[in-house]
Formats: sequence, C-alpha cells, structure tokens
Amino acid sequence: MKAVLLDEKRFTADLERPTPEKITDYVTYEETPQDNKVIIDRCKDADIMIVGSLRIEREVVEALPNLKLIQLTSVGSNHIDKEACEDNDVKLLNAPDFATVTVAEHTMMLMLSAMRAQINYHNKVKDGEWKEKGRADIINAEVIDVENLTLGLIGVGDIGKRVSKIAKAYDMNVLWAERQGKMPRNDDYTDFETVLEESDIISLHCPLTEETKHLINKDTLSKMSKKPLLVNLARGKVVDSEALAQAVRDEQILGYATDVFEREPAGEDDPIVQLAKEGHPRIILTPHMGAGSRASQVKLWDIVTKQINDFIESY
Repeated sequence: MKAVLLDEKRFTADLERPTPEKITDYVTYEETPQDNKVIIDRCKDADIMIVGSLRIEREVVEALPNLKLIQLTSVGSNHIDKEACEDNDVKLLNAPDFATVTVAEHTMMLMLSAMRAQINYHNKVKDGEWKEKGRADIINAEVIDVENLTLGLIGVGDIGKRVSKIAKAYDMNVLWAERQGKMPRNDDYTDFETVLEESDIISLHCPLTEETKHLINKDTLSKMSKKPLLVNLARGKVVDSEALAQAVRDEQILGYATDVFEREPAGEDDPIVQLAKEGHPRIILTPHMGAGSRASQVKLWDIVTKQINDFIESY
C-alpha cells in the first residue's frame, strides 16, 4: 500500500522515523498548505494518508477513491470530517496517549509560571529594571505558592490523571469535575458547578465537542467565586476568548495560561494575545507545543507505525 505523509515538519528534523515496514510506497512532504486541491493532488493514488493538524473535509475524502486509512499524528480528531470517512469506508485512527507525560509537565509549567508571575519578573531582569530600581520597587505581582490550593480538573483522561498525580506531590487538593449538568458518576468526581466555585486553579483537558465548545464563557466565569487561574491544554475553542479577556480585565479571575487558541496561529488581534501585550503578569502563552517533546515524538511514531502495520496486515 502507498502512504503519504503530508506534514513532516510536525516532527523534529533529525528524529529517526523508519518507514512502517508494511508500506510498499512512501511519499513525504515537509508541509502542505490548507488547500483541498493540493491535498487531493498529493494523495490522489494513496491508500493511507498520514496527517497532523490539517483539516480534512468531505471534498477531500470523496475525491480519493483509493483512500483506506487516515492515520493522525495527533490525539484530537475534530479537524477530520468523520461522517465523510464513515460514508466512504475510510478508517480513521488517532494516536492516543503519546503525549500524556509531556502535556502534564507543560500544564504544571504554565501553572507555576503564572502563579509566580515568572515572565513578568524575567522581563524585569532582562530589561534592566531590577538593576535600575532595586528589587523592592519592581515587585508588582504577588508570588503565590500552590501548596494547599485547590486544583479543579475539567477533563480527566490520562493527561488529567497525570496532572492530578503531580499536583498531589505539590500538596494540592484536587477536584475532578463531572460533566456539566450531570450528577457525579462516583465519589472520585465533584459536580461541575462546585468545581467552578471551590477551585483556586482550573485546568482544562477535555476534548473539543459540541458540548464543550465555549464551555468557559461569561456565565461559567461568573461562577468562579475564588477568582482562579485558568490553564488550558485542551483546545482553544473550549474557551470564549472575548469573555475570558474581559474577566481578566475585570479581575474576575487571576489570569490565563494557555497553549491553545481559538484561531491558530494566534495573531495580534487575538484577545488573549492582546492581554499579554498589555503586560498582564499572569498571562502565559505558548504556541500549541505542549505535546512537542522529543520523547513524545518517539512514542508518537512508534504508535503510528504499529497502527499502520496492523491495519495493512488485517486489510
């Protein structure tokens, strides 16, 4: 079978990625534009499409009669038209669990950086303000320890559970949020509204679905009575960015640390980027790189290789 990898640039350049041994013809492209005509042309005789973050729409799936498998190099699959895959007998496989460790560590990095206003103070040293004014005159944001604070997790899959484990090592109290509007399924979970009310920090790890789009909005933000820090390692559209930016400006919440944005790549018109440009000490941003460690990429390619080989063998 022929396989086409559309976005090789997603991987570290010198990472060894042996071709899955069951593939007989293999073509790679460093990157592919978000253009259906280009995607169709590059995959026109492919049996297997390997792709990361490109949207694959119905037009593409229906134009590729040889296509049998779309193998994702991501956990999330909301950028693929699943109904089109089903209608055209194209199997869709994601790459589960490869990023559990690295995303959990990235979560804690963002959380601690925001609670300690790390970028704010880094800049004061870098720009010479510390030397010019002295330490006492540059302390403009409280340094907050996480010990004994309550961390509310929205989305308790493998990553959420890993974050729980790390947080408990910091002696944090951890609450697992049940889905909004549902009764807790067991004693491990707390109802959604209570998590909003009692958390000092809320960390998002849920998938993007119709149910979770703009889950964090003007209404849910208003219920966060402890004015928590929000951390987002889920998807940008889980958060209503305009509502969140206003909540930060109104001091309704402490700040926002995120690896994901409603529109990516985020530009200067993004309301969260604007907060960072204004110099808010607890806005910490990274460019959707939380799953990008070298170790996680090695795991990812191992998963992709095995799934492709298994698919070809069973086809």
